[in-house]
Amino acid sequence: MSVEEERKTCGPLDTGTALSRSRSGGEQQRRLDPQWQHESGRRRSGLAAARQAVAALPALAMSARWGGRRTPRGGLRLSETHLALMAASLVCSAVVVYVCWKQLPPLPWASSVPPRRVSVLLWWEPFGGRHRAKRPHPDCRLRFNISGCLLLTDRADYGEAQAVLFHHRDLVRGPQDWPPPWGVYVRPAEEQQVLMDDEEEAAEALALAASGPRPPGQRWVWMNFESPTHSPGLQSLAGNLFNWTLSYRADSDIFVPYGYLYPRTHPSEQPPGLVPPLARKQGLVAWVVSNWDERQARVRYYRQLSQYVTVDVFGKGGPGQPLSDVGLLHTVARYKFYLAFENSQHLDYITEKLWRNAFLAGAVPVVLGPDRANYERFMPRRAFIHVDDFPDASSLAAHLQFLDRNPAAYRGYFSWRRSYAVHVTSFWDEPWCRACQAVQMAGDQPKSVPNLAGWFQR
Repeated sequence: MSVEEERKTCGPLDTGTALSRSRSGGEQQRRLDPQWQHESGRRRSGLAAARQAVAALPALAMSARWGGRRTPRGGLRLSETHLALMAASLVCSAVVVYVCWKQLPPLPWASSVPPRRVSVLLWWEPFGGRHRAKRPHPDCRLRFNISGCLLLTDRADYGEAQAVLFHHRDLVRGPQDWPPPWGVYVRPAEEQQVLMDDEEEAAEALALAASGPRPPGQRWVWMNFESPTHSPGLQSLAGNLFNWTLSYRADSDIFVPYGYLYPRTHPSEQPPGLVPPLARKQGLVAWVVSNWDERQARVRYYRQLSQYVTVDVFGKGGPGQPLSDVGLLHTVARYKFYLAFENSQHLDYITEKLWRNAFLAGAVPVVLGPDRANYERFMPRRAFIHVDDFPDASSLAAHLQFLDRNPAAYRGYFSWRRSYAVHVTSFWDEPWCRACQAVQMAGDQPKSVPNLAGWFQR
């Protein structure tokens, strides 16, 4: 049954990623889905009922041993047949809840079929130029609870890979560098390199990559975590070149967001505590920015906001104070608010600026990115402040100053921490493993992306 069919049958389901090494298999599986759903509270009643049903089975079995004899007080016990029927009914109820709610851990008598072994080749090291990937291969089972993955970086293994990952930024920079047509003689690499520098030859190579034969069943996966504004060369990629997309967009074939909330099961999960210690917060507003561009909306809004409230800026660009990545969370934790301003505004483009820099540091994010409704698809509405909630920067500044003077109102922005913890995606290991998981779960139905630029830029 497909995810869509299951959704229609059983109602809304979570779909996506995550995990914790310290959790049991059932708890890890619940975190494997990165999509935040507000229905989770409603589901718990069904989960509790199913667990009670399963818990009642040992007691029923114990009663069944006594047959239909009378009790010392003269009452008649249920017959073995009646007890067996009741037990079977309760088991069926538990199984139905398990299927529809996807919240129960694996049943003890259920046999789990091991996932099929899948090979995924990383064609380039992301942002590593044209150097082949040399990073240590992640253990997908240990880190993300995904078994059966063989991760490859040696292009000699191209023929055995079920999927090949192409990072967009490396794809469009430099001379064309595509896998050779499968089963076709290809000129030596040195000769190819000379020819690929010619535009005509580069176009020919791209056309051959799009239409040439590939190993049977192999999928080419386009991977990108930059916004459309910062993704050059989209128009140059041929239609139907890729089979799947992997990105932060929720409508990608493989959806890997920068982060997400998942139901909290232990107080030690990040961020710890219901409310960050307010005594540590000596500053009001912080902003860490690495690429400063006066033309960007985030810089223009900062210029307006800083006229009414002090904003301490850190990072490489603009008026920022130098700040190492290691000290980022410790520094932001000293502030009540953090400007989670994206470098461009696009659908689902919500980056580590919110998930890590604000949520994990314990600062309330003030966001500038997609509209509020888009943010609320992934988090409660009272978890952040959106610049669009105010007519101008002076009104936002007044609201921040009000919260600074009213601790009870400020603490209300952390109420989500009672129920949810934060997962921050690990680049680039997690997308690599998620691609493997997607291949394991996919059927044999062929698919291609007819217009990559048209889809991503809308």
